Amino acid sequence: MLAIPDILSPAEVAAFRAALDPAAWADGRATAGYQAAGVKRNAQLPEHDPLARRLADEVLKALERSKPFIAAALPLRVYPPMFNRYAGGQTFGTHIDTAIRQVPGAPVRVRADLSATLFLSDPHEYEGGELVAQDSFGTHAVKLPAGSLVLYPASSLHHVTPVTSGARLASFFWVQSMVRADQDRTLLQDLDAAIQHLAVGRHENPAVLQLTGVYHNLLRRWAEC
Repeated sequence: MLAIPDILSPAEVAAFRAALDPAAWADGRATAGYQAAGVKRNAQLPEHDPLARRLADEVLKALERSKPFIAAALPLRVYPPMFNRYAGGQTFGTHIDTAIRQVPGAPVRVRADLSATLFLSDPHEYEGGELVAQDSFGTHAVKLPAGSLVLYPASSLHHVTPVTSGARLASFFWVQSMVRADQDRTLLQDLDAAIQHLAVGRHENPAVLQLTGVYHNLLRRWAEC
């Protein structure tokens, strides 16, 4: 799981909250797959709601300007962000995300390589509500400040613990990456981070140029565009 801070600024979070607090929330099971519907207990903003569409566009703009998100996800397609709310003991039991998502109203499908949750409530505003994911390295729980995003493989089993007080607001979506394999994306992200570190004040360093070439040649080999 990768936490990326400051996807949204405090002012942007406040604007999202002001718009979402009085929103017309609906049963979140409307967009759940067969297995997930049996364990999903939350509220969700309907995808066709004009507010949902407007805020989804704002999230996409924020993602486009986030260099850490681009470096980690290498996005080819992003499913239009949606919005959910947990309160009063609501929870989402253990499930795995649907592999292929049809974009509503468009002849476009998104392969869910990565799942993402963008937190819109600060941790002190609610009890519970941790996102817990299981992978080959164990179980990881996360509860981030408002405006921060967590990115994790969509193939992982995960759940949201019950929100026992307060309310947890978030945006969630899926990413189809140009690089399908998790381990290949991780190698590219690590290589990119090393290049950025070495390049500070030394852009003409032959080693930096060589490593940059290695990065792009690996991306050429693995990318699907």
